[in-house]
Order: sequence, then structure tokens, then C-alpha cells
Amino acid sequence: MNHDLIAQRLAGRTTATSDSAPSLLPAAGILARRGFLKLTALAGGGLAVAFGAPAAFGADDAPAPPPHKAPDPAPFITIHPDNTVEIRVNRLDFGQGALTALPMLVAEELGVDWAQVRGSLAPAGDAFKDPFFGLQMTGGSSAVPNSWVQYREIGAATRTMLVAAAAEQWQVPASACTASGGTVRSGTRSATFASLAAGAARQPVPAQVALKKPADFTIIGKGQRRLDGVAAATGQKRYGIDMSLPGQKVALLLRAPTFGGQVESFDASAAKAIAGVRDVFQVATDRGGSGLAVVADGYWAAKLARDALKVQWKAGVGSTVSTPALFAQYAEEARNPKFTPVKGDMAGAAGAARKLGGDYQFPYLAHAPMEPLNATFQLQGDKATVWAGTQFQTIDQGAIAQTLGLKPEQVTLNTLPAGGGFGRRAVPTSDYLREGATIAKLWSERGGPLAGPLKVMWSREDDIRGGYYRPAHLHRVDVALDAKGEVLAWDHVIVGQSILKGTPFESFMVKDGVDSTATEGVAENDYGVPMRLRVSHPDVNVPVLWWRSVGHTHTAFVMETMVDEVARASGTDPVAWRLARLDPKKHARHVAALKLAVDKSGYGQPLPKGHAWGVAVHESFGSVVAYVVDVSIEGGRPRVHRATAGVHANQVVNPMAAEAQVQGGAVFGLSMTLPGFEITLKDGAVQQSQFTDYPPARITDAPQVAVHFVPSNDPPTGLGEPGVPAMAPAIANAVAALTGKRLRKLPFETLSA
Repeated sequence: MNHDLIAQRLAGRTTATSDSAPSLLPAAGILARRGFLKLTALAGGGLAVAFGAPAAFGADDAPAPPPHKAPDPAPFITIHPDNTVEIRVNRLDFGQGALTALPMLVAEELGVDWAQVRGSLAPAGDAFKDPFFGLQMTGGSSAVPNSWVQYREIGAATRTMLVAAAAEQWQVPASACTASGGTVRSGTRSATFASLAAGAARQPVPAQVALKKPADFTIIGKGQRRLDGVAAATGQKRYGIDMSLPGQKVALLLRAPTFGGQVESFDASAAKAIAGVRDVFQVATDRGGSGLAVVADGYWAAKLARDALKVQWKAGVGSTVSTPALFAQYAEEARNPKFTPVKGDMAGAAGAARKLGGDYQFPYLAHAPMEPLNATFQLQGDKATVWAGTQFQTIDQGAIAQTLGLKPEQVTLNTLPAGGGFGRRAVPTSDYLREGATIAKLWSERGGPLAGPLKVMWSREDDIRGGYYRPAHLHRVDVALDAKGEVLAWDHVIVGQSILKGTPFESFMVKDGVDSTATEGVAENDYGVPMRLRVSHPDVNVPVLWWRSVGHTHTAFVMETMVDEVARASGTDPVAWRLARLDPKKHARHVAALKLAVDKSGYGQPLPKGHAWGVAVHESFGSVVAYVVDVSIEGGRPRVHRATAGVHANQVVNPMAAEAQVQGGAVFGLSMTLPGFEITLKDGAVQQSQFTDYPPARITDAPQVAVHFVPSNDPPTGLGEPGVPAMAPAIANAVAALTGKRLRKLPFETLSA
């Protein structure tokens, strides 16, 4: 037996293929997905255990979770001969730090020094499904919150089994043994985890495990450098786009200029004449269209060949969409009484002494991750192996299998690190992987002896012109004030496409025709104003998808600029106005985050001439982020000199990564305000194609961002996205203080001081 690995299914449930190569089969059973409801996790051997959603306790001395049956650690942990511990992460890491944060949870309970820990990304498999969503995925800032208990239990269960193995070997009670630093000790005796691994593999998964209390943490809450940080900084980290296999070819797909467009005719003679080009053929594309695949020895040959293709296109169903006409339609719909009512009425508006408000406009936005989409396929008979940086392993594995005519278990989907995603790698339709599988299958059939591994790649232009987008929205807000400036009525209309319509999430996240991702951030009505909220979801032939922080990208802007406008109209300091209306019990975390940002920023102190303070606070994905910014106007653009963040995310697992997440979110939010950062359409075709005409914030735009966390021992809330929403409104509020002009459109147009 190979004694240096916990490589068998623990409790004797692994089938070993040989003494030196034990199987690493995932736990049996599939978790049924029931949205955000409690789900059942199936441990090996069919024992079902219910995992409740992480709860926020009312005090910082939160008790440890109650003991219960732990997950089977075998799929997650390998102990190597040098006593390092490899921890498999059931998520995608695309810069947010899951590859470090989740191993920290295991290491805390396992009893190893951080220097002994290694991390790797798990392939698609039932054992790695999210314990609440019931599918393997990364999204909604859920990685740490949803695995907070799961990964700690994996560590505690492994420690318990290692201790049991040592106790059995030494013939002492388990209570006489302790584990720390990768070693089990009892009196004068000691044994490394590596030497105990084989014995631990024969122990049963403990019926219950007790987890540490926050006061006993030695790793959680302490800043740790990312396990992949050095490799990333030195260019050694391998992403999907770096994938290379012997005999591998590269494919590019030429798509129609309009969504759902089809090839009418084409001439590939010039393309096929380019050295290294192996084939050109027609394929079905996402949204019922068709395109042309070019297979070549490398990317550059494929690109040159694609550029040389001569194609006649049949326009797709979205060929009539143009941005100005779309917003005119939305503005008309915002004045149409045929809305889906969500809540409230306008009974108090009759006594208005003053009215504020107007139309807010938000464009389509592309995700534009630094690494464009890609996937590598190797087809061998009735099996397929795929390498991709996917956020939706379960969904994508099934989609690939369906496309190839296989069963999901016949497809091995390996998760590779990705250079960003922001939602684009979590597509319910699995568009880029279905297209890739289609191309790989046809190439396998057409290529003969040349057919081998195939890497299907997207260019930057493909990504910006042919992807999915944050939907365009228009909000219409009318606020009625009394003579003292108090809000009598707030009428709020939201018009925009539904992200969830037609997806597996529609059944539980769309109620009475209202997509909850469009109203999040407004419907909560944190300030308790008398509000009527109505929604319209027009059908538009433009593909839409969640974008980092989803609906909060537009709802936070409207709410936080509007309350700022109301505060100033009433002659009240915007911070004081917010604090007076945030319920100190219901919104204690908002209050704490806002006060922290204000205290640390120096808000209210004199600023240089031409500068102004801006403030915003918003909750998303369970976390509250408040920004106080110091802004001027330079060259017609906002210039953020300093941003101070107050953040309430409960227990922060890795403060170093959490700080980076908020800082990155701040720059993301800043990008939304910069002139040119928008996707526009003309006759159904996207007009942008590169960072030159879709310009995110550059390093010269990035402000100094100081991040401060409210101390808490409550279970963690999300941090991948909450840093985004409050930045743009904070900047807009500062610009309004400078110019007296309220900005109701993103991105900002050219500004004047």
C-alpha cells in the first residue's frame, strides 16, 4: 500500500485499482439543486446529512456550529510523502483567492502549519458540489460563505481520523493524542501525518466533529499570501489559454456580426492557402446561428485564415437593435402603466411641496476578462477530456456531454485557473463550451490522422462583440418631498431585460414575472422610504448575463445618488441623513461600515480647491461596503484621489485577499463611470471590439484605496462582488457637490468643473 497518501475513499469505501494507485472516486450520489433552500449532501455510503445555510449570529462571540456527521475528506485531501497537505478546492479561482481561502479553513481545523499546505483546483465531480446550490459552481460571492462549515469539517474529520490511527497504533485513547504542525503526539511519541495516512484511510468518517471557536483560530483571520501568488507574479502560473498537449491544434470561430446570424455562403480558398491551416468548416453557434471554424497549427495561422475568409451573412433576429432606439423604447415603457407591481403605493404624493427625480440610464456592459474564453478538448472514442476555466462545472460538464452524445460521467472536465471572469464563465447555456465541443467533434470526424487535441480560443474582439452582456436598464424615479424635505412618496420604475428568463434559475428566482436580480438593492428599501416599485422586462434579442455584482451595478447607483440628492435638498449632511434613517437594529452593519469609512477618511475636513467628498453605502451578497471618496475633475473625467472603504463582511478569512477584493471592486466600479465604458449596438451589431474603444480604468486612473473591516466573528459573507456597487454613486455624489449637476447616466459624459 502507498502509505504517503490519503488517496482512498475513507472508511474503506474506495476501490483501489492497485496497491500503488488507489482510486480517487468522488462521493456517491448527486445533490438535488433547490436554489437557496437547504439541500441534502450525500456522504459516501449513502448517508444523507442536511446542511443548513450559514447564519449570521447576533453577537461576535458566535458559538461553533453544532456537531454533526462530517463530509468524507477523501476527495478533498492528499497527504504527500514530504508531509505537505494538498487541498482540492471545489471552485474556480480566477483571481479572487479561493485557492487560498478554502485551504485556510481546512488547515485551521486539521492542525498543520500554513507552510505545509498546497492547493489545487478540483475537476468536475459530485463530491465537489456546493453544499447549498447542489451543483459545482463559483458565483454570487458564495465560495467562502457556502463552504465555511464544509471545509472546516473536512479538516476536522481528517484530523480526527489521523488521531484515531495514531491512537490505534499506540494503543492509547484518542483523547490522549493531539495534532498540530502536521504531527500527532501522545506523551513522548509522535508521528507525522504522512506516516499515519494509510491508517487514517481505514478509519470511519467520524459521526460528529467539533469545530474551533473563533477565539482559538490561528490561521483564519490572519493575512496569508496566496498559494499561487508567486507563480502568478513570476509568469509561471498556467491558465487555460496556456494549455498545450502533444499534437494539439488551435481553432477559432468566425461568428456573424449580429446575434443569431447565419452563413449564407463563403469562400475559404484564401484562408486554406495560409501555411499551417488544416481545415475550414461550418458549425452551429449559440442562439441558433452558424459560423465558420478555422483549425490550424497555432493561433496566429488560425487568425490570419479567419481574417481571409469571405462570407455572406444572413442577419440574425437581433439585427434591428440600436442603442438610441432601445433607450427611447425603455423611456416610453417607463411611462406606461402596464407594469408588474412589486410593492407599495403613492398615497402620500398628494401633499408634495417639492419633487425630485428623473430617468437613469445604464448601458450594456461586456465582462472583458484579461484572459479571453478558451477550452481544450481531447476526444478518445466514447470518452472526452476537457480543460477549461469554468465557473459552472456541473452545468458545463452536462452540456459538453450532451453536445458530444456522451453521458456526463464520460466527460472529464478539469478546472484550470482563469484570468478573470466576472460572470462570463458562468453561463447557463454553456455557450462557449457547447460551441467548442461542436468544433472538436467535427474536427475529430474530419481530421483523420491529424485530429488530436484541439484548443478552441476566443480573441479579444470575439469576447467583446460576441459574448453576453450586463443588460441595459432604465430607471425612472419620482420622489415627493414635504416642506421640510421629508420623503412623502418614492415612485420607482425599472425597465430592462431579465437575466434569468429561460435559465434553470428562473423557477425559483423569478416570481410573478419579476426577475429578482433586477430589483435587488431597491426592493430592500434600507432607508425605509414610502416606496412604490414596479418592473418591466422587455424581450430584446441581445444575450444578457450577470456581471460582477449583478443588479446592484445599477440599483445601488440610483438609490445612493437619489438619497444623496434628497439629503442635500433637505439641507442635511448626506452622512447624517443616512445614519438618521438606517434602523440601528435592522441595519447595524450598514451603520458600522458607514461610520468606519467616515472616521477613517477624515470626511468633512477641508479639501483642496476643486475637490469634493462623495459618500455611498450599499449591501450586496450579504456584505456592506461604504465608500468615502475625494474627487476632482480632470480632463473631463472624474479623478478619484482617495477612496476609504468601511466593510462589514462578518468574519474575514484572509484579510490580505479580502482587501485586494475590495480594492479591485473599487476600480471596477470606477470603470463604470469613465467615458466610453459602454457597449452600444447599431443594427444589431456591437460597435466596440477592444480596450481601445471599451476602455476600463487604467493604472493611472486607480486611486489609493484604504480598506477597513468591521471586526466580527459571525460566519463570513460574500466579498467577491460587494466592493463594486457603491463606488460609482460615491463618485457621482462628489461630482454633484462640485458642479451642482446630478448625473443620471453611466458612464459619465465629459464633465466640466
